[in-house]
Parts: sequence; structure tokens; C-alpha cells
Amino acid sequence: MNAMEVVSLKQGANRRCALLDLDAVPREVTEDDARAYARVIDTTLTPEQAARIAEPGKTFPMQAETMAVHWHPEFVPMDLIRARIRALYPNSGKELIIPTQHNELLFWDDYAGVEVDCYSSGFNRKVQLLLHFRRDKVEGEHQAETLKSMLAHTFEYRSGQLFEFLDAATLPGMEHRRQQAAALSNADAEIVEFSGIIAAKLKRLIEDTWGETPRETIKNKLLRNFLDEYRPAYGDLAVNRAQVYLKALKELVKQGFSLTYFYRASEIIEEARSLGAGVVIPHPEQFWPILLADYDVDGIEVWNPQSREYTEFLIQAVNRQNENRCRNSPQMLVFMGDDCHMSEKVKEPALQDADKAAREVGLQPVWDDLSVRKSLILCGASRAKMIDEYKARLDG
Repeated sequence: MNAMEVVSLKQGANRRCALLDLDAVPREVTEDDARAYARVIDTTLTPEQAARIAEPGKTFPMQAETMAVHWHPEFVPMDLIRARIRALYPNSGKELIIPTQHNELLFWDDYAGVEVDCYSSGFNRKVQLLLHFRRDKVEGEHQAETLKSMLAHTFEYRSGQLFEFLDAATLPGMEHRRQQAAALSNADAEIVEFSGIIAAKLKRLIEDTWGETPRETIKNKLLRNFLDEYRPAYGDLAVNRAQVYLKALKELVKQGFSLTYFYRASEIIEEARSLGAGVVIPHPEQFWPILLADYDVDGIEVWNPQSREYTEFLIQAVNRQNENRCRNSPQMLVFMGDDCHMSEKVKEPALQDADKAAREVGLQPVWDDLSVRKSLILCGASRAKMIDEYKARLDG
């Protein structure tokens, strides 16, 4: 390496270090930190946020049916979501709308739904299932007690994973994880240390305010949202680099999370079926092996905003499977999921994840895509037909 190259490397290192003055970042929890934490766990909406939900600013007047069986209200009130859906699809007549919060049963008109984290023992990996019910099968205090207990246990997994995430960012014994994440995200030592300082503050604040912190906020995205609060103090570039590093660290934590925490997929399906549930496999591109397990399900999601590449292949796979089924056996249905997370729309537009913010409850444009419709026609599937068929199964 010649002298000019050495100088260039030193200048590059100095530029990276100049992003942050770590000596100026307090290690202890300050009043500003406490105020930032209070903001990110506050689930009440300001008038501006409520308007942001109820008034989408765009409409789809040509959509005549609305099928939404994979979406997450999070802490957004249902009445605001209803107003948004009415504004989005002013001419929609036929509809089937069922919320699917992660591991929490929620209700919409005559139906209830949930997205359950579980594991496929045959393939030794975490998977997810969408469960949909008639409301009267699961609403009562003494109805569906076993299922509700299973969901309550699984609900705690996301908070457990957050604490593992915070430990990975802060504990001396987790240095190997941090080094892995830094290598994957090209993060320098200052970004790793800065991220650890913020993570340690968050952990302390959670512990100090445990009784007042809403449980639904205790999940991995809390660290992302908390870190965003420091943009005015430390700049977008430093925070953005920290977010990239923490995302890599989060994925490593998720990969190492023990599968023994979860119920088996077969256990979840058996309990759900005993209550007359419909069962759907969501975003199968992330869970390919589950499609081979021959689980007792009503259908698979062939498209959502995260799973687009193999839509036509999956439609054709459903069609082939139906052709090989006995005449009296229920047909596999084709589903599409918008996977909309409503909390993303509450944020200031500048802080939103653009891809997630673009998702809408019931917006699945592939139903009307001319190239995909050829495969749908051969499969005998359309949005209107799927609404009718799935409603009949849930009501039966």
C-alpha cells in the first residue's frame, strides 16, 4: 500500500468517526430519553394522526369487492380503519374483512382472526398461520379457552425476543453477535457503540416503567422507533447507519431464537379446527417447507407485498393440487394478503418505511393484473369467488 492509499484510508476513517462524537452521548438515562420513550410507547392518536388514518388521500373506485384476511390494526382504533376502508373503496359491495393481529384475537363484525407464530417440527423452523373464525365461536369469556391460552403464551414471544435483541446489542458476552452484524452491515465501531448506548437506555426505561408500558409495544420495532427519536440530536446519517446495523443484529437474534418456545403448527391447526376455523398459510415464499407438509388448511396466500416473485407458480400449484384431489374433498383456495400494518401510517411521513406505508387493507392489485388473471381463470379463482367460498366455510 503506498502513502497516498494510507492517507486516503485515514481520511475515510476520520469522515466515518466525524458522524458521531461518542463522548457527547450520555450513557445514563436523561429526561430527554424518558420523554422520547414516552412518545414511542404512547398509543393515543393526535387529531393529525387520526386524520392521517381516516383520510387516505387516494381512492380505488373501480374495486368492486374487498377481501382482507391478513392485516394488522395494531393500536389503531377500528372506527378509524373502517373510515379509511370506506374512503379507499367507495364502490365496494361484496366484502370479507378480518383482522389478523400477531398472536392476539381481534374482531370485525361477524368474524375474528389472528396470525399465529408456531413451528413446523418436520422442518424445524418457525412458521406462521392465519386463523379465521365466526365471532360467536370464540368471543365468550368461556369459549375457546385453550386457544386463547395458547395465544397468550405465544404473544409473549415478541417481548422475549426484544430483550434478547437488547442484550445482543449491549452485553459483553454478546460481542460475537455484534461483530457478525457489523460485518453484515458494514458498520464501524462507532456505530456499534452508539447503537449499544441507545439500546441500553431503552432496556433501562422498559424496566423502570414496566407497569405503565403497554404490552403491545414491547417488540423489536420499539428499538427502531426509539432510535428514530435521536435524529435531531445526532443526524439522519448516523441514525440511518445504526438502523441498518441493528436490522442485521435483529435478524441474527431471530435466527437463534429457540423454536421450543412455540406450539407446533399441527397443534394450532387442530385446536383451531375444533372451533370451526379457517386456516391459511401466509407469505409462503418465506416458509416454503410448510407447503410440503400437507397440513389441514383451506388455502395459501399466493401474493402479498413481501411475496411477489412466485405468484403465478403458486396459483398453478394450487390448481394442480385441486386436480389431484378427490371430487368430494374441499378445494384449496387462493388468497392474497395486503399484510398492512396500520401503525406505519401513524408516523410522520418522513419517518415511514415507504414500502410498508404503501400497503392498504384490502389492496391486492394482482387480482386485476391481466397477466396473472390468466392463471387465476384456469384455477377458477377470483376475488368474488374466494369471498363467497371462504365465507361459506366459516359460516358452515
